Amino acid sequence: MKQNNAGLLLSRRDALVGGLGAGTLALPFIASAQQAWPNRPITMIVGFPPGGQTDFAARILQQGLSSALGQGVVIDNRGGAGGNLGTDAVLRARPDGYTLLAGNANPLTINPHTFQGMTIDPLRLTPVGMMLKSSLILCVHPSVPAKTPQEFAAWTRQQDGGKGVNYGSGSAGSLTHVAMEMFKNRIGNPPMEHVPYRGSGPALQDFIVNRFSAMFDGASVMAPFIRANQIRGMLTTGTQRIPAFPDIPTSAEQGLQDFSFTAWVGLFGPPGLPDEIVQRLNSALNQAVQDTAVRDRITAQGDEPGGGTAEELGTTMHNDHARWGEVVRANNIRADA
Repeated sequence: MKQNNAGLLLSRRDALVGGLGAGTLALPFIASAQQAWPNRPITMIVGFPPGGQTDFAARILQQGLSSALGQGVVIDNRGGAGGNLGTDAVLRARPDGYTLLAGNANPLTINPHTFQGMTIDPLRLTPVGMMLKSSLILCVHPSVPAKTPQEFAAWTRQQDGGKGVNYGSGSAGSLTHVAMEMFKNRIGNPPMEHVPYRGSGPALQDFIVNRFSAMFDGASVMAPFIRANQIRGMLTTGTQRIPAFPDIPTSAEQGLQDFSFTAWVGLFGPPGLPDEIVQRLNSALNQAVQDTAVRDRITAQGDEPGGGTAEELGTTMHNDHARWGEVVRANNIRADA
């Protein structure tokens, strides 16, 4: 019996990979396997604990993706190392479409420059599509009299006998940290000392009681505190004003050149994810993003719905990787600083 089974397996293998008939038999087999995808639940890894912007993007699009693909989408939060653990898990996953990453700009475009000895390469991920975008808002404490970047630079130089002021961030080496260093460069490098925190929440608690003077963060993070008049928005980093905060000018309107960028969350697959699966995932993502209720929830908190092509996400990731690399090197920024 064992010999017969072995012979049967051997004959099938021969039929698929050997002889003149290999092409006619293998191609339908491969096509059938691709058409069957997905035939079981898909795991979407989030490299951060529940509650943050990346987790929000994954959960708000979870049902739409599941409906469009006809299979359940399970969210797996794997926080640690600034998002690197989740990224590494997807880089190591089989490229079969059943393990995806909801990844943001920080671990994918900044961490490679700020984590010394980092061995993984996020640029090897397969882009699928943009989930959401968010302009950052530069906010100051209400006690700060400056209304423009130029006034802020002048005011900073007058504080503490010329020693300047402190600014906060969600963590060392984060987008909020790198953005402020870039801002300092644009306004003539006034004296400002960085105070990193373990997350935006603790930083904002100190911010509203005036333990530091300024901070960048995503619109959705800053929104409740701006609306409560606990902090004041000076500028946004997007190319257009945020509909939820139409009174806050853009960086360009405030006279800053080449200072337009966004935070973003994108959907990615492992290296080598087949084009057919990428296209189906991209179509499902765009369908999910077009849902009116989903769009309303995203825009209500100051973010912008995603969508678009896989190629557009890939271009954004590569451009940000180059941009933030320059800022990190120029300012000697480290994740463990």
